[in-house]
Amino acid sequence: MFQGIHARTDAPQPLCPACPAGRRHGRRPAALPERPITLLVPFTAGGATDVQMRALAEAASRAFGQTVLIENRPGGGSTLGVAAVARAKPDGYTLAQMPLPGLRLPFMQKMAFDPRRDFTPVIHLTGYTFAVVVRADSPWTTWAELVADARANPGKHRWGNTGVNGTPHLTMVDFAEREKLEVVHVPFRGEADATPNLLGGHIEATAGGTGSNQLVADGKLRYLNVWTKDRVPRWPQVPTLSEVGYPGLVVTSPYGLVGPAGMEPAVLAALHEGFKTALFDPSHLAVLDRLDQTVEYLGPEEYARTMAETIDFEEKRVIRLGLRTG
Repeated sequence: MFQGIHARTDAPQPLCPACPAGRRHGRRPAALPERPITLLVPFTAGGATDVQMRALAEAASRAFGQTVLIENRPGGGSTLGVAAVARAKPDGYTLAQMPLPGLRLPFMQKMAFDPRRDFTPVIHLTGYTFAVVVRADSPWTTWAELVADARANPGKHRWGNTGVNGTPHLTMVDFAEREKLEVVHVPFRGEADATPNLLGGHIEATAGGTGSNQLVADGKLRYLNVWTKDRVPRWPQVPTLSEVGYPGLVVTSPYGLVGPAGMEPAVLAALHEGFKTALFDPSHLAVLDRLDQTVEYLGPEEYARTMAETIDFEEKRVIRLGLRTG
């Protein structure tokens, strides 16, 4: 369990019956971790999510005075991390990033967890800025050109994504259906796996977060569109989905941190405060800016309500689209 620490004040305070030495305190003890916390990240090391989560973990380590360890758990449609945390002890020492597929896949196939009952929402953090990217030396300088070439060469285009049934995957499938294209959808275990395959010419395009920013800046890759409501300030020349032929379409994938169900309120409060401090730490904010992501802070209660609404939406969407596979 987390330990209590004591804050001293100049004014005399009542003796604490819990302390053998009978110390005096100016406020109630605050719960803090007394050993490292493990944060499960459901994507491979080196991708945008991993970079952001490691920056958060470093800032949280300073806030807690204890190490926050990142453990990558790629695979399973980016649900292995949340599946593991659902089985963990609710002592606050094992947490996971909750990606959107963790709230969607249980309605598509049999999973080892129930998103409605197996988690304690800790804090909502941010959301991805998605985009379609191609090699800079490719013949496609616009989304329309990529689509036209895919239409002229049915079955020959290979479009990558960051995981089966993830938001980039389903959105690229949606694009192909809208445009009546025959393309091969190639899932990877994260952006860090998809990008080398794009650079190596094994796929024609890929969809994911903005972990490709530096490669785009270096002239090795090119963004064809972004999935935000407005253009991204860093890439003002890159059009939105509305501008390339899908009016009103905005695709986001917000996420936060969760722990197992049954966490004690004091432990939850301590985790929330530590990670909230880390979320707004300047070093972490700089990484979010580099990834073109913004702070989307929600506390435990608000995050719980948002999760419940998202779960209901995803369940209805899976049923409506007939996506249940098992």
